[in-house]
Amino acid sequence: MSKTKTNKSLLQKLIALVLSFGPGIFAIGYTIGTGSVTSMIVAGSSFGMQLLWVLLLSCIFSGVLIFSYGQYALVTGETALFGFKNHLKAGKLIAILIIVGISFGQWNSLTGILGISANMIFEILAIYFPAISNSEYEIVLGVAIVIIIAFYALLMVGKYTFFEKILVIFVSIMGLSFIASLFFVFPQPAEIIEGLLPSIPDVEGGKMLTAAFVGTTMASATFLSRPLFVKGKGWTIKDLKKQKNDSITAAVLVFVISGSIMAVACGALFHEGKVVTKVLDMVNTLEPVAGRFALTIFVFGTLSAGLSSIFPCLMIAPLLLADYQEGKLDTNSKQFRIVTAIAALVALWVPIAGQNPIQAQILTQVFNVFVLPLVIIGIIILANSKKRMGEYKLSWAVNAGLGLALIFSLIISWNGAVAVLNYL
Repeated sequence: MSKTKTNKSLLQKLIALVLSFGPGIFAIGYTIGTGSVTSMIVAGSSFGMQLLWVLLLSCIFSGVLIFSYGQYALVTGETALFGFKNHLKAGKLIAILIIVGISFGQWNSLTGILGISANMIFEILAIYFPAISNSEYEIVLGVAIVIIIAFYALLMVGKYTFFEKILVIFVSIMGLSFIASLFFVFPQPAEIIEGLLPSIPDVEGGKMLTAAFVGTTMASATFLSRPLFVKGKGWTIKDLKKQKNDSITAAVLVFVISGSIMAVACGALFHEGKVVTKVLDMVNTLEPVAGRFALTIFVFGTLSAGLSSIFPCLMIAPLLLADYQEGKLDTNSKQFRIVTAIAALVALWVPIAGQNPIQAQILTQVFNVFVLPLVIIGIIILANSKKRMGEYKLSWAVNAGLGLALIFSLIISWNGAVAVLNYL
């Protein structure tokens, strides 16, 4: 066999491996957006690897929750909010509170995501075309409008497999870009070990950033949408093993990619005493120590993170509504198209207002933690019902993980509430 054919075969295998990712790709898309990138960069530049333990716990608990929601869907054939509404006491009220809370958090996140992505594209253009610096507001707003129109148009295709393939492309570019960045700057091994020891930075903004960490990594939208995407994939009870492996893969990749971002910011900025406060700081994270090539790689990753999150954030509200009403994934419905259009308009708020998208993004991530305890309690009750789950009800190990996740979420929610009150 010739060398050319061998290389082609390896490339085909790599592409097949990437495209074989299941619904877990949506978990990565929801979790690692510019909100996550922002939180990781701010944390890495401000506190080094001190919050690595928060990231690790969040990813472990996220994996358990992704698995639990997927297991419930495959065994019962029901989606999350549909199950809440029909099987929990005060289930309708709980489901409505969750829809409102998650939609508010995700739509707010979307405004920050679009703002950061548009600002980053402007900063890149300004490097090569300095004359445009005097028209920053107009260009940023124009770029934001073009991005949101393009993604809304793609949503109108209305095919689950199409959304999945688009996300695979963005997530692959994002992951490879951030991991490759580690070759240019890498923190000391001792810093990584110390980062696994629980501690919260005792400085202004430390509590809010910790809550934002959990809000972006343990995203309730990720777990609640899991049954819809599992069903959209066409999986059944015969695919329980696939569902389990997909959940583990999603959690591991979130930790590796997010940890890489934090490590790069730590290695490039923390020891220099440089803290991220605006988009230009993020764009220049690597340039001082590794040059423009490293900067380009990191920017590619950050943009891919933002673009990979726009799809899921636009989709979340109509998906939750459809889940509550019928428990079905219907991306061709009139309701889906109208609600995503409203979300697209809301997304333009930060670019129109000209606000600092980094500050807006971190604050909105905090709000995501407040519905998390309800989401965990709901699946503990549903997935342990002998009547509905039979022999497939959750094991003691998974229940232990869910119990610890609930305690963790309550602590972080309280911490986030205190941080928001102090901020206001």
